[in-house]
Amino acid sequence: MLLSEVINLKEGLELLKDGEFTSLGLAISECDEKILTFIESEKYISGLSDKITALITTREIGEKLKYKYGIIVTERPRNDYFKLHNILSLKDGYRRESFDTTIGDGCKISKLSSISNKNVVIGNNVIIEEFVVIRENTVIGDNSIIRAGVILGGEGYEYKRTDGIIMNVNHCGGVIIGKNVEVQYNSCIDKALYTWDNTIIGDYSKLDDLVHIEHGVKVGERCLIASRSTFGGRTVIGSDSWVGLGAIISNGLVLGSKVSISLGSVVTTNLKDGEKVSGNFAINHDKYIDFIKKIR
Repeated sequence: MLLSEVINLKEGLELLKDGEFTSLGLAISECDEKILTFIESEKYISGLSDKITALITTREIGEKLKYKYGIIVTERPRNDYFKLHNILSLKDGYRRESFDTTIGDGCKISKLSSISNKNVVIGNNVIIEEFVVIRENTVIGDNSIIRAGVILGGEGYEYKRTDGIIMNVNHCGGVIIGKNVEVQYNSCIDKALYTWDNTIIGDYSKLDDLVHIEHGVKVGERCLIASRSTFGGRTVIGSDSWVGLGAIISNGLVLGSKVSISLGSVVTTNLKDGEKVSGNFAINHDKYIDFIKKIR
């Protein structure tokens, strides 16, 4: 898709230099796409992923970067980027192609569940209990169990303040539930924001009741996530990790494998492999225990 093909979809956009893109994404996006993104400040130039081929930006920045990228200029790059995203999300050729839902062999699916008749793939020997809702662009691997009240593939929480209103940002991605996963009662797993992206729960991971996994989160294999835990959008947690009761993990973090997050922790920074943290805001578990002992 060329910038010149979309420039007229939204008022206030001006083409400075034509360029090609296949999807939209954030400046740090890592994927197999040619990405159109936005930047509003020169300080973000150094952080642009090598997947970026086109930008929505200010004229000043655009003039400096037109040697390398396709450029659309506007006075409000962020707002116009998300407005363009919403427009494109409704168009064939940008959103995901449609196909009939498929269900594997040996599945036990409650008649009281609701499964989209388009763009869902359910593997073999899957159990889906009553009042489960499975929306488009969801894949469930073999032998997984989806307990009553779970919602897979719902809209994520992404809004922008613009023109005196709060604008919804359409979600175009999907959800992938691995093999031998169990998602327990009334948990919600939101679909990713962009067409190329998925929210992923790795093989053999187990989610307790009332867990909320927001858009674009990646949970590794064999993770245990206890009740009422919340993951902010785009966070990645490695395999064999533990998340305790009521933990809150902020958005956009990278958490290593075999991490342990104690109950009630509020995690706001990246974690290395094997780290154990506790507290609000979460710090190294041993340091936290020492601190508690000192104040008692």
